[in-house]
Amino acid sequence: MAADPGMNLNAIGQVALDVADLDAAVEFYGGKLGLGLIGRFPPGLAFFDCGDVRLMVSALSGGAPSGNSVMYFSVPDIRRGHEELKSRGVEFSGEPHMVHSADGYELLMAFFEDNEGNTLAIMEERGRLGG
Repeated sequence: MAADPGMNLNAIGQVALDVADLDAAVEFYGGKLGLGLIGRFPPGLAFFDCGDVRLMVSALSGGAPSGNSVMYFSVPDIRRGHEELKSRGVEFSGEPHMVHSADGYELLMAFFEDNEGNTLAIMEERGRLGG
C-alpha cells in the first residue's frame, strides 16, 4: 500500500501508560517529576501536560501493567535534570551517560523507574542527528 504523501506521522500527541495505582502515579508524575496535571477523569484516567505531548495514565482494573514502552523526556541539561529529579526523590539506575554519538551529535540518557516499575528516561541531545 502506498503512503499518502499528505499524511505524515512525525509528532507524538499523547503517550498512554497503564498503572495499578492511579493515586501513586499522580503523585509520581506530578509531585516527583513536576509534570502539570491537566486533570483526572472517570473511569480512572489522569492527564499530564508534557509540552507538545500529553501523557495519559490509566488505572487497570485488578491487574498489573503489561508491556508498557519506555518514555523519554527531553531536558536541556541532563546533569541539571538528573540532580533536580534526584532531589525530588527519583532513584536513577545510573548516572547520565552517552548512548550514541555521531559527527556533530551526542545523545545522553539517564534511566529510572516510576512507582510501578515502568522504565523512564531523561535525554539530552547535543547537535543534530543526521546532519
